[in-house]
Amino acid sequence: MATIVVVEDEKELNDIMCMYLRDAGHTVFGCLNVNEAYTAMRGRIVDLVISDIMMPGTDGFEFAARLRQLDGHLPIIFVTARDDMASKRHGFRTGVDDYMVKPIELDELELRVEALLRRAGIEESQVLKVGGLELDAGAMSAQWDGNPVELTVREFNILYKMLSYPGRVFSRGQLMDEFWGQDADNNLRVADVYITHLRQKFADCPYFSILTVRGLGYKAVPAR
Repeated sequence: MATIVVVEDEKELNDIMCMYLRDAGHTVFGCLNVNEAYTAMRGRIVDLVISDIMMPGTDGFEFAARLRQLDGHLPIIFVTARDDMASKRHGFRTGVDDYMVKPIELDELELRVEALLRRAGIEESQVLKVGGLELDAGAMSAQWDGNPVELTVREFNILYKMLSYPGRVFSRGQLMDEFWGQDADNNLRVADVYITHLRQKFADCPYFSILTVRGLGYKAVPAR
């Protein structure tokens, strides 16, 4: 199933939401603040984020804006006590996909999670196949015509992201979104290094190519 990060500073509610979503079959990371969320998200593929707004330190609005800057497709749900229209307007304009006002029904939360995952096209198996290439996000493993390919976590995440949206151009910042909570602007050139490694490891792979789009970034194009 999906990998979900829950950011809620009220520990009891955090535990309840995490337990309920785990019982539904999801892998869930409970975080009490945004810094914990960045740590949980670093180096792994996250399918959906549930966040409060009013939290110590970085609030939900700033957190959602940062996530949306890094990944335009990541589903985000606000679960908050703020039920005023100004907060809802701010949330949706920041980029959240859904907004629930506390107290919430856990059954309704799960329905909304399922709907957003369907809309985002998250496959339950998390196995991405491109010709004879298979990327298993659950096992963080890659196989090419049945033969394992050794990839670092960051190489895997970058390749999985690119092949999940074939033909889409990703900027260096978008490819390096696993530097959650860090100053990604200082690490953009690192993306070039990972792309070089991937091109070397898949130089003879007939199933896809990684192309440079000058001035914009990179895209993965499956073979026709």
